[in-house]
Amino acid sequence: MSAPRTLGIGVIGLGFMGRTHVQAYARAAAAGLACRLVAVCDRDPVRREGRAKSAGNLSTGASVAGLFDASRVRAYAEAGEMLRDADVHAVSICTHTPTHVELALAAIAAGKHVLVEKPVALCRAEVERLARAARGAGHIVMPAMCMRFWPGWTWLKETIESRTYGRVLSAVFRRLGSAPNWAPEFYEQSEQTGGALFDLHLHDADVVRGCFGDPDAVCAAGDLDHLTALYRFPLGPAHVVAEAGWRHAPGFGFRMTYVVRFERATAEFDLARAAPLVLHVEGRSASVDLPAETGYEAEVRYFVECISQDREAARSTLDDAIGVTRMLEAERESLQTGGPVSIPR
Repeated sequence: MSAPRTLGIGVIGLGFMGRTHVQAYARAAAAGLACRLVAVCDRDPVRREGRAKSAGNLSTGASVAGLFDASRVRAYAEAGEMLRDADVHAVSICTHTPTHVELALAAIAAGKHVLVEKPVALCRAEVERLARAARGAGHIVMPAMCMRFWPGWTWLKETIESRTYGRVLSAVFRRLGSAPNWAPEFYEQSEQTGGALFDLHLHDADVVRGCFGDPDAVCAAGDLDHLTALYRFPLGPAHVVAEAGWRHAPGFGFRMTYVVRFERATAEFDLARAAPLVLHVEGRSASVDLPAETGYEAEVRYFVECISQDREAARSTLDDAIGVTRMLEAERESLQTGGPVSIPR
């Protein structure tokens, strides 16, 4: 399928993440990419006018009001109507998790490229169902795994692969916050969200898999809303740990960190710092210059570029989503049993 001269974008769901995607497409267009927001879809009429307030655990650039020019963007209350819009060539699906797969299937059937928010689904079988439909469709269907594009985290993967500082000996990831204050009625239902395990910890599980490959087994302690996972690899580092939780008291804020010990250096990332990434080598510590963009902006730009250049979106695939869902299912079982769980290949 040849890409149109200017890619018409539609965003389904204008909550925190939908507003983030709208702003990311606007920045992509401002940077010279041939894309334009042409349609939005949300059941809330205030959101459809671009006037809903912003909320979330990260500063994403989404403004409180005037998110888009409502006179130039068509607004739909139902996704089916928007998917019939011939000017919409690609869609971002930013609705609640249980709707992701069905909306993505409908978008594929309508001939649209798809960027679908994480988690794609709460069980591997559903992600596999979407992957089967996407194969041979002639369109990009890309999971929005934003940490694969986040400055400082892309540096980590590149540094691990290059072995600039030798092998990794230890990697510890932490992602902690207060209870989500956007869509609280949804986030109180762990059967809908998958808890912090699927909605928050997924980011670090995906990074672990992307950096070190599929683990053989995992042992997790805690519960769905606050857990620590220890991963075992056949040939990888002996100490890889990820902690995530979102039930800290209001005012605790959001914290996203890693500490990775190489043979000849230690890398330390803390989102709360003005210079988030610090590298400690041979008794000297120095910050590492990083791009100013967020991972959301980088993933949207990559999505648009892949469509425009008619190439595969290899940096974030449905196979990756299947792999990380397999890991999370094993972690959920470990939380229930209290012991290590092998992860099937």
